[in-house]
Amino acid sequence: MEKIIGEIERSETEKVIVQVKEFKGRTYVDFRIHYLADEDEWRPTQKGVTVAPAVWEGFKNLVDETNKYLGEQDLI
Repeated sequence: MEKIIGEIERSETEKVIVQVKEFKGRTYVDFRIHYLADEDEWRPTQKGVTVAPAVWEGFKNLVDETNKYLGEQDLI
């Protein structure tokens, strides 16, 4: 199973791809930086975060708290 949820452009040659994927029989949510290779092909780097479904709610809560803090600081 591999489902791309979305992507965010960092620059013309880098983007973050968020996807749900399997690795060694287990499902994960993967936030991975990809780079543009020579032949217009996006390839993953080692830079990223992989989150197991068992800790997804905790991860999401931390993202929500970060969003709240950034709003309070007028950074977003």
